[in-house]
Amino acid sequence: MQSDLFARGMLYLFLTVVGVPGNTAIILAFLLLLYQEKQLLPADAIVLHLASVNLLVVGVRSLLETLASFRLANIFSDVGCKAVIFVYRTSRSLSIWLTFVLSAYQCLSIAPPGSRWASFRTVVAHYFGVVFLCLWLINTCMSSAAVLFSFGAKNDSSQTTHSINVQFCYVHFPSKLSKEANGAAQVSRDVVPMALMTLCSVIILVFLYKHSRQVKGLRGNRSKQRAAKAVVALVTLYVVLYGVDNGLWVYTLTVRKTMRSPLISDLRIFFSSLYAALSPVIIIVSNRKVNGRLKCIVQEKPIEEKATSLCTA
Repeated sequence: MQSDLFARGMLYLFLTVVGVPGNTAIILAFLLLLYQEKQLLPADAIVLHLASVNLLVVGVRSLLETLASFRLANIFSDVGCKAVIFVYRTSRSLSIWLTFVLSAYQCLSIAPPGSRWASFRTVVAHYFGVVFLCLWLINTCMSSAAVLFSFGAKNDSSQTTHSINVQFCYVHFPSKLSKEANGAAQVSRDVVPMALMTLCSVIILVFLYKHSRQVKGLRGNRSKQRAAKAVVALVTLYVVLYGVDNGLWVYTLTVRKTMRSPLISDLRIFFSSLYAALSPVIIIVSNRKVNGRLKCIVQEKPIEEKATSLCTA
């Protein structure tokens, strides 16, 4: 095996080992919560949805890239590349927008009771199903170019200067204009929620700073502060990793093909998948509902009244 393929396989293996169990654990924890309480709070529903799309990102991209790098399996034919890149781009962009929705909802959650923002939060929570549906439709449509322009790496007869090589697949655009338009759309799709979630995080941090002394010692407010800090941590992780990802994407679009290294595409995919792999760690550590139910699952205690009350608290 070539050394570069081995190194590439190890990187994606790391993402798979961290991301798949982490996101799966969050999904199981919230499904258990839903089974016990028959409903989920809006913030919990967002996190469950976020973990689901992150699992798609890691599973569809990192796991398959790992198998292909170690030559254990390879589905990257023309049809396989179209499917993998389409699902990856759709789930990746959904991960970005759901992180924004989570930060925006957390920002609304710190609004004083009775205020207009608190009333708006209630309205938004009521229509979360519509919000999720719109996000799926919009991001699915924006990823449709992957179906048209993605091909297997073995089918290299039509590669031109407008092609982007992603190791086992490549994306061939018919013209420079279509390539740049697609790239600009992807960057905009990332930058817009990045700016909005950064603004929400700044508002949350200002609130935490101003009210840290006033709410000291109050259990309910400590819980609200913990949730707010977790959201800020997720946003910070997103901004750093996707900032690097989009910087590499702009470089890919602007540099000549002859000067472009395949390593750039590998780094792009790695950094864009790293958020999906690491964000579950922040959620599990900071969310008491998640780690509490995971403890119940791991310990597998007998069904007793005491244990039941602990797991449903």
